[in-house]
Amino acid sequence: MKAEYLMLSLLIPGPQSPGKDMDVFLRPLIDELKELWVHGLDTRGAASENGVFRMCAALLWTVNDFPARSSLSGWSGQGYRACPTCNEDTPSMRVIGKTAYFGHRRFLPTNHHWRSNLQFDGRTERKRPPRRFSTTNILEQLHRVKTGIPGKHPNYGGVKRKRGDDELNWRKKSIFYELPYWATIELKYNLDVMHIEKNVCDSLLGTLLADPHKSKDTDNARRDLAKLSIRHELHLFEDGNKLMKPAVDYTFSEANRRKFCRFIRSVKFPDGFASNLSKNVAQNDSRLLGLKSHDCHVIMQRLLPVGCRSLVNKNIWSTIVELCTFFKQLCASTVNVSDMVEAQNQLVLILCKLERIFPPAFFDIMIHLVLHLPEEAILGGPVHMRWMYPFERYLKRLKDYVRNAAKPEGSIAEGYVVDEALTFCSRYFDDVETRFNRTDMNDDGIHPTRQMSVFESQCKPLGKQSYVELDNNDRDKAEFYILNNSPELEPYLNEHKQELHVRLRERCLNINEVHRTEFAGWFFEKIYAMHRMQAPEVTIELLSLSSKTNMVVSSYPAYIVNGVRFVTHDRDVRLRTQNSGVSVPGTGQEMFYGQLQQILEFSYLNGFSVVLFRCKWFKCDNKHMVTENNITSIDINGEAYKDDQFILASQAKQVFYVADPSRGPNWRVVQHVKHRSIWDITDDGLSDIDLLQHNSSSNFTLFVDLGNLQEINLLRRDQDVIPIVQPVTNASRPVTDDSSFLNDADEVELSDEEDESVEEYADEETDAENEIDTEEDDDDRSYHASDSD
Repeated sequence: MKAEYLMLSLLIPGPQSPGKDMDVFLRPLIDELKELWVHGLDTRGAASENGVFRMCAALLWTVNDFPARSSLSGWSGQGYRACPTCNEDTPSMRVIGKTAYFGHRRFLPTNHHWRSNLQFDGRTERKRPPRRFSTTNILEQLHRVKTGIPGKHPNYGGVKRKRGDDELNWRKKSIFYELPYWATIELKYNLDVMHIEKNVCDSLLGTLLADPHKSKDTDNARRDLAKLSIRHELHLFEDGNKLMKPAVDYTFSEANRRKFCRFIRSVKFPDGFASNLSKNVAQNDSRLLGLKSHDCHVIMQRLLPVGCRSLVNKNIWSTIVELCTFFKQLCASTVNVSDMVEAQNQLVLILCKLERIFPPAFFDIMIHLVLHLPEEAILGGPVHMRWMYPFERYLKRLKDYVRNAAKPEGSIAEGYVVDEALTFCSRYFDDVETRFNRTDMNDDGIHPTRQMSVFESQCKPLGKQSYVELDNNDRDKAEFYILNNSPELEPYLNEHKQELHVRLRERCLNINEVHRTEFAGWFFEKIYAMHRMQAPEVTIELLSLSSKTNMVVSSYPAYIVNGVRFVTHDRDVRLRTQNSGVSVPGTGQEMFYGQLQQILEFSYLNGFSVVLFRCKWFKCDNKHMVTENNITSIDINGEAYKDDQFILASQAKQVFYVADPSRGPNWRVVQHVKHRSIWDITDDGLSDIDLLQHNSSSNFTLFVDLGNLQEINLLRRDQDVIPIVQPVTNASRPVTDDSSFLNDADEVELSDEEDESVEEYADEETDAENEIDTEEDDDDRSYHASDSD
């Protein structure tokens, strides 16, 4: 998905979106796709006998945001049937000023006890779960859609007309159906996980922080509760000549808002992991400003579950954590099908819990679309090949081509042609730095192949070299660690242990301790004796490894190991990034966590060297490390293994720590890092499991705590009411027709012109938001495909 492999095949002019007339611009592309499918194209290839083969191609799917999906597919994303998957069974209702996609109890089994609970919307849910519409059902619906004439002028197809009941939300039959294979594809138009996750994060953060511009807990949302006759304690009420609004627990108090914003400001990420979020915190620590899509991705999956744990009650926090855990599962670089099947069932419960907490106005179409993401992951695979991140970055690149604001299309076309020509030429330049041979920022160079693995670790020092003189004790510990972690020396290690067993059989001594103190001298004498006898197995590397290291070792403040930048803790505290966190796996399933204190390079004979990390290791027992809801917290005051601080640089895995406000100032939450373009290829025996690639999604356990809905108390105790600066007369003003409540069984007709105008307005808003989201500074931020990414 890199930019050099993307092709700009069509550039549709603006300034306004063509809406339902998109097919007019797609006609040349469709004709070429049909030719590639039916006749193919002669293409040169080295694998063919005569150098030419017949290449055929097919359109796999489309990747776009939700408004663009409406223009491409023909299914309107507005109104009561906005969900393209639920189709005519979309759960929706009318609230004041908008449509809410509320009522996910419908997806529960018919005998589930939540269906009869009146605390959701004041009524019992008796509707059956939505039907699953096959490709045949969709074709039958499209056959009933009337063919329209493109154009917006009244004389050229722009005549207003109302859609009939049989047309549902279809405005047209997409031009893609002219492709012979398109009707049989199950996943045609991908729901964009990037924009869905950003909108969900914005809704949660806006409501939790009581952002006046983004909060869903508005005055009208409280009036919706009054009309539904539910949650009476949250209704607006009059107090003299003021209109009062009860404070709720799903919004932070002013003090908690400052705590959360200061928590976000304090977070430091590893190099290249994410942007500096402290720049997005308002000066008064009351809200977050200007969050990009990737910022929301990191906050949703890494920070929100940690930051709000002590600021809301347990029922609300656990529901938010469950939703965030799902996104971590979904965005994993490898996805297990069984995990997605289970997540599909758990998401229904999560959305029902959200309905019990938040008002109906919270549930816009983006919240509802989360329910269908696991099914699309099963059909299409991991999301990093189906989301908008690479395309948004590419659109930013295309916009940078514009030099003449009056003719943006021509500027983009000319810039694209020049860039393609330069890209083609650069593939043949070996002695010139190009985008194909330019080294990465954390490239550690090319290192010669060694026979001894400890001499083969790929490392590149950074910063000023200094020299450290170790005492004999530390030096002996470091040398034994190097020898003990050399797999080539295992026969010598076993031979020395056997000799100790024979020699110390009748003594009550710790054989492992004696082995640790005596092995280096024994190994040196044995190798040099074999060298004098000219034994062929004694190589220069083995002879060098048996010798003592220099008393003075080199020390560096930073090192790049296998493409990962590590920095000592003393230097790390002065930077805005955090690269001093390390972890190593134990012999079993346990993990050990610590902080990098020193980077030491030990020199041997003949120019060989070994790099060791000296770390402060934290205690990982049940008292000092707690794991709850996939969140691992560790006490950094508890130090362990003071006599065993060294590890090989190649053994270290990078982690970073964020503060844990709920447990105290000495507790940190461990966050694992998966770096881009770095893959751990292991044979884990998973070939028989039904995998899309392999089971990284199983690293996160999604468990929904049903709890007791009766015990959810939404009133906030630190503040009883919030005065509203509004005349009291507005509280009892008559509600217009637009404010009347309807559900998905009510029939509402929208003309194509009205629907198109609403969608064009939404497109313009979304395009403007996306334009802001994609104006990324490459020097200031970095994206990753998972770990979410």
